[in-house]
Amino acid sequence: MAEIKPIKAWRYNAELQKEIESLTSPLFDVVSAKQREALYKNPLNSIHLSVPKGGEESADMAAERLAKWKKEGILKQDPLPGIYVYYQYFTLPGSTREHVRKGFITFIKAYDWDEKVILRHENTIPKSVNDRIELLDKTQLNVSATHGLYSDPEFELETYMDESMEMPLGELEDYQGVREVVSVIHDAKIIKKFIEKIAPQQIILADGHHRYEGSLLYRKKMTEKNPNHTGQEGYNFHMMYLTNSDSDDLRILPTHRLIKDIPDLSEKEILKKLEEDFIIKTLENPEDVHEIILGKKWAFGMLFKENTYKIRLKPEKIDELKWNFPDEVKHLDLTVLHYFFIQKILGIKGKEQRSSESIQFERNFTACIRKLLKEEVQCALITKEISMEQVKKVCNTGYTMPQKSTYFYPKTICGFLFGSIQEDEFELPAYFRV
Repeated sequence: MAEIKPIKAWRYNAELQKEIESLTSPLFDVVSAKQREALYKNPLNSIHLSVPKGGEESADMAAERLAKWKKEGILKQDPLPGIYVYYQYFTLPGSTREHVRKGFITFIKAYDWDEKVILRHENTIPKSVNDRIELLDKTQLNVSATHGLYSDPEFELETYMDESMEMPLGELEDYQGVREVVSVIHDAKIIKKFIEKIAPQQIILADGHHRYEGSLLYRKKMTEKNPNHTGQEGYNFHMMYLTNSDSDDLRILPTHRLIKDIPDLSEKEILKKLEEDFIIKTLENPEDVHEIILGKKWAFGMLFKENTYKIRLKPEKIDELKWNFPDEVKHLDLTVLHYFFIQKILGIKGKEQRSSESIQFERNFTACIRKLLKEEVQCALITKEISMEQVKKVCNTGYTMPQKSTYFYPKTICGFLFGSIQEDEFELPAYFRV
């Protein structure tokens, strides 16, 4: 059972809502260093809670700032619990069609992976998880919602969400050029329809694996410390943005791999090693890579500062992939890339790849080119997007994809609302209690 609860959200006060665009920030795992420094200059920006500045004392500083904001009324808690409807309007490069990803923000229990209620498809990086646990422990606040997927082929919940959107709480254009709109549903009868729709489902975790795992491990820690644990305490729950996996407006973009700081990395030597497993084709223009690899299984772009190649695994070589995965994972493009190139050619073993500083991730193709020209990286590996069907199949196996396999677009933003797990702020009216 996927148990969700409405939120008594903390939000910027009515006066500050007029400048909400300047108070929001990108998620901690996508905000660039340049963006971060610019946002830090605004003393009220949400980044001070999501990615606090201050080194080892950053979590303590975030907690102090949060207490100050609450005391001064910068943040106000909504008196009634609600389901917060969140719509994102966007277009994709090369198209004029406006998409709208419809979803809602709620609390959901932080289920252990073994319970198979929340299904993951990516691995996490340990350091990032530890940072999230410390911040949650100090602030008792979910600053940004993770992104989960439910199934509603009849689009039943959209009726209530569309109606709520007729009276939005806030609207802005974010750093991605996406129009973001939030509204709220307070009606208990309608909220219970959401609870009932989600209850029998398995939820696929689309984005925010580090934040979710931080909440999960924090729940375990607090459970062990509390002899009167009931399962309904605030620390059991986690803030999540839930969207319909049956919607045509769900978009997954590719995340490319950048290679850096590999000693004696030679383009000539790589090409020689690739010949055993890959078909190699030289390309004149790196801008052609996307179209050339599109629709071709196990095909990638390989970019150096001066040369571009299309590389494609020889079909018969797939049986030589020795990692112990089911075919749903083994046959993924990214599994092939991480095994035959990153492990076999570069020598970075599978278990070391999660923490390797030699592998960077970049969604923006132009940024890949720029980093190559500036010699910030040695090589760029251009990938294709993965399908929703592939994500579902992997989740059902219980295995995970290589890290950063998916980029669900657009990213959510931080600052519209915050969810407290502090007991006196989390508690709901009796009609919502189990």
